Amino acid sequence: MRVGFIGLGSQGAPMARRIVEAGFDTTLWARRRASLAPFAGTAAKAAGSPAELAAACDVVCLCVVDDADVEQVAYGRDGVLAGLRRGGVVVVHSTVHPDTCRRLEEHARVKRVPVLDAPVSGGGRAAEQGSLLVMVGGDPQVFAYCRPVFAAYGDPVVHLGATGAGQTAKLLNNVLFTAQLGLAADALALGAALGLDRAGLGRILPRGSAHSFALERVADAGGTLDRIAAHAGGLLAKDVRLLAGIAESADAAGVRDPGPVRKAARATLDAMGL
Repeated sequence: MRVGFIGLGSQGAPMARRIVEAGFDTTLWARRRASLAPFAGTAAKAAGSPAELAAACDVVCLCVVDDADVEQVAYGRDGVLAGLRRGGVVVVHSTVHPDTCRRLEEHARVKRVPVLDAPVSGGGRAAEQGSLLVMVGGDPQVFAYCRPVFAAYGDPVVHLGATGAGQTAKLLNNVLFTAQLGLAADALALGAALGLDRAGLGRILPRGSAHSFALERVADAGGTLDRIAAHAGGLLAKDVRLLAGIAESADAAGVRDPGPVRKAARATLDAMGL
């Protein structure tokens, strides 16, 4: 299987390296040539455009920043869809709106090109270790075809439903994480107000039944949300708002009105000044 990868950032680069090391015939493209430098001396090849990359590949993975970036590399004369052959697959690893993936699927259908949305969670370290969580939406047979690629950097790799399901799952993950950040910061602040050592609490709570990844992040940040807001607040706010919009337009009973997790996530963003 020939694999193309676009989006060699802090998470995408180690994903691409895992693909190369797994023995796949790999082609890369990047806006900045400097992003390709770490792959010098590997078996990976470089393409001059997304279309050129796609023409040499069976599966093209996109791990760019946002919806606009996905559309920019996918469409147009030099885009992925212009070069990908019939039966080739586009995989969206970026965290974007589910509708962005569904629109891409509609455009790709004209060329008989299937689309999977497969956002990931875990960051660069998990990518290096091959332990990213990969959440996939799309045709089950196409998922089975692409799974060996996903297994190069993902464990677990989970199929969740039709196109867009992976994105919805990723947004729900980030909303729950945002809510937990706020709860963790509030618990540490409450303990400090009651006379407990905040740093000490940050050491013991992650070792007890209150343990969570969010609690670890808040404790590492000194017990407040300030550093987290500066580093990741914008992205978390984007994802909370995206899920809120999806829920508001949903037909399922009880989905439109915010429940505890969405209220807690919103309160966290308020505390961050977002």
